[in-house]
Amino acid sequence: MINMDMQTIPLLSVNEMCDQLSRVYISVISKGEPFKLIPSIMLWDAPGVGKSQGIRQLADTIQQQTGKKVCVTDVRLLLFNPIDLRGIPAANADRTLAVWLRPKIFQMDDSNDIINILFLDEISAAPQSVQAAAYQITLDRTVGEHRLPDNCIVIAAGNRITDRSVVFKMPRALANRLCHIEICCDHQSWKQWALSADIDPRVIGFISFSQKSLLTEDPTELLAFTTPRSWEMVSHILDNSGGSIDEIYPMIAGCIGSGAAIEFQSWCRIWDSLPDIDPIFEGAMPTIPQNTDVMYAVSAELTYRARKRRDDLAAISNSIRFIGTLPPEFATMILRDYMGFEENYRSKLITIPEFADWIRKNGRLLTDA
Repeated sequence: MINMDMQTIPLLSVNEMCDQLSRVYISVISKGEPFKLIPSIMLWDAPGVGKSQGIRQLADTIQQQTGKKVCVTDVRLLLFNPIDLRGIPAANADRTLAVWLRPKIFQMDDSNDIINILFLDEISAAPQSVQAAAYQITLDRTVGEHRLPDNCIVIAAGNRITDRSVVFKMPRALANRLCHIEICCDHQSWKQWALSADIDPRVIGFISFSQKSLLTEDPTELLAFTTPRSWEMVSHILDNSGGSIDEIYPMIAGCIGSGAAIEFQSWCRIWDSLPDIDPIFEGAMPTIPQNTDVMYAVSAELTYRARKRRDDLAAISNSIRFIGTLPPEFATMILRDYMGFEENYRSKLITIPEFADWIRKNGRLLTDA
């Protein structure tokens, strides 16, 4: 047995992980090679940093770039027992031998136009009997007499020992047969995902203003603490509460803890004092207070609304003209977010004279950022 030393493996954001893996898997698909040539991936991360969303993002990328349908089987191993993976023994036709009924997770379409991803989550917290079966799947793509189809990618994930969750010490022989990646909680990567996932702009703005609030570094003994997952929960509560932030404060504190909830509550009061942003898209040029917190709030709201109207280039043009009046660091942040609205959206923006002019004058700021 060995303790996992995270200093010896790469530290990647969710977006970087998706870029790395999609590049390799798409190459394998284009060459018609079997996935078993690539070692199974082991993702290590703190609880709630978004690896499940990352796997979905990986699936979407592979699907878009190969034209093949990608099916994800998400297995939370902590909830499984060995029978769920190995199957149930039954007598054969003449009752002379025992055969194992195929478990549901092996019911995958092996068609040429399908790619399967088997995601074995919480492997580090599963009972040892389940871990043993999961290891066999990860290493040999089999459990007993059941074999994964050739069009299946296997990715496992678990929490780090330093997270003080229920974890195991990985056998040395197993560790050496996996490709290990540690997932970090990167603000910019999370922000890109949050915009595409329609996370409440108040949450996006607050995290941009206070990036340390995205993830509680040492949540020892805490029941409620901040993670990308718990902020997503807060967003859903805000979307469905229909009330003021003060009325739903207890539920927000129940997700992220009272300390972060108090700071977020104060932030939302600043948000409520903002002028109407919509007229900017019609050509209005309102005067905005230059306070840092107000600037972050305006930036988040403007970006959120712009993404909703990204196909209306006249409205986007008006907003960029207004953005040009903001302090350079905020203009840079907003336009960088604009470019991430969708793949190749920068090529649309460059056709807008206001954007092209800003790039000519301030492009260096984007490179530095």
